Amino acid sequence: MKIYDISVPISEDTPVYEGDPKVLIETAHAISKGDAANVSKLCFGAHTATHVDAPNHFIEGSRKVHELDLDKLIGICRVVEIDKNAMAISAEHVRNLDLTGVKRILFKTRNSEFWNELEKGFRKDFTYIEPEAAKELINLNIKLVGIDYLSVEKFGAESFQTHIILLEREVVIIEGLDLREVSAGDYELICLPLKIADGTGDGAPARTILRQK
Repeated sequence: MKIYDISVPISEDTPVYEGDPKVLIETAHAISKGDAANVSKLCFGAHTATHVDAPNHFIEGSRKVHELDLDKLIGICRVVEIDKNAMAISAEHVRNLDLTGVKRILFKTRNSEFWNELEKGFRKDFTYIEPEAAKELINLNIKLVGIDYLSVEKFGAESFQTHIILLEREVVIIEGLDLREVSAGDYELICLPLKIADGTGDGAPARTILRQK
């Protein structure tokens, strides 16, 4: 059974969304310095690399990341490849898909190639999900949506409607997926965000894999 690790590694070279905390990884204790063990100190935002958005990310007082239903995060999903010329995933894109029986969907777009060029830093020109497409996904009773860059929302959006439409219905959002090696099709998804209980509970990094059916 082939396993695809679709998580983006977290390092100080990992691009972060503009305005989010940058990654800082320091050595707190080191055997080479005479300490009993190696211990790293980690500092980064909840929405770093591959991560899950919880409803409380945009909807105050709603479900937090440690309260998410695990059955949404584990199960059969469909990877859908969007034409590389598409700058946005539209309602028409969704309507043209056969999503009968699908509960989890991951969108592979031109964004996946951005992970080949980390040295360019954060990209503002990423392909995103339009609000009308999010509505179509709600109408199809999709319970998890993933995309291969750091937001489902258009960069510079002011109303954040794509996030709100999905999170109001408690659709789990996975952002920052690396789908370069994955072909379109059905897989078993296993996505486990860190169980962070403090703070606003808006989200958490997640080791995310696909297993070939």
